[in-house]
Amino acid sequence: MDIRSIFLLLSVCGPTWAFTLDLDYGGVPLWINRFLGEPSVLTLKDRMDPGWFRAVNTQSCPLECDCPIQWPTALYCDHRGLNQLPSGLPSRIQYLFLQGNNITFLGSGAFAKNTNLRWLILDHNQLLSEQLDYVLFSNLTRLVNLFINNNNLTKVPARLPSGLKQLRLAYNHIEKISAGAFQNLANLTVLLLQGNRLKIIEGSDLKGLTKNSLHGFNGLRYLRIGHNKLRNEGLDPGAFNLTSLVELDLSYNQLTEIPTVPTTLQYLYLEVNQIQAFNVSSLCRTVGPTSYSRMKILRLDGNKLEYYKLPPDWVFCLRVLHNIYI
Repeated sequence: MDIRSIFLLLSVCGPTWAFTLDLDYGGVPLWINRFLGEPSVLTLKDRMDPGWFRAVNTQSCPLECDCPIQWPTALYCDHRGLNQLPSGLPSRIQYLFLQGNNITFLGSGAFAKNTNLRWLILDHNQLLSEQLDYVLFSNLTRLVNLFINNNNLTKVPARLPSGLKQLRLAYNHIEKISAGAFQNLANLTVLLLQGNRLKIIEGSDLKGLTKNSLHGFNGLRYLRIGHNKLRNEGLDPGAFNLTSLVELDLSYNQLTEIPTVPTTLQYLYLEVNQIQAFNVSSLCRTVGPTSYSRMKILRLDGNKLEYYKLPPDWVFCLRVLHNIYI
């Protein structure tokens, strides 16, 4: 069972009256806290008559969007064939859904009146890095979730607000992480970069995460950089040795060795790389009564490894492992 299944299991067995989730948005579920009044992530297009919304809701609402009365701070403008932002976005909105459009350009004043935004969903548009204003997101000091998956970005957006907890940039065309791109983002818990064109992750590229690598990202729990072009020689030696990490996805890259990861990591995906040797020291620096890896799922299938060639001491390191795939 991988982490995706665990999320689904928790949604079935847990308190669904308080929390629900969605399995889209870059592959990591988006948690919804009903206690905070967070809205449904499902599109309202063709599900409810927008005329009814307008008849019972006296608040302003752009013609291209739906403004459900049950979520007065949410605005659904998704899957409308929009080439640009709707005019007159209400200042009251905190949750803005713009996914599934054809938007390429966002100027500096795009969200000037929407400084209360908490979620901004821009997945599946045509956004270009050169068409995003440098200060576009800098005034959104309350922004918690920023999703720009499946666009045409070639670099990480600049001057991101320090309160971000989730930054999802999967399936773009990002080749390199510019110095300072993650400046002051110490609150991140989810960072998605899979499906890009990254070749290297160096200390200078991730400057802004402090300590020349991911260190200082003390809340980061889910990091996905699969489906890129990463090589071991392009990785900072301690790039992923971050004790807060729960899941690390480096699948479908060009790694030849298992990178050093924290012993607290629970889910490591390294399938379809070019790994030829199983390095126990990458998973456990020492092995003893209390020194071992907390790994539950380890995927190494699609590499150049064979199970019978694993070193005999791997079982002492991975003593709580649930599943290993080779």
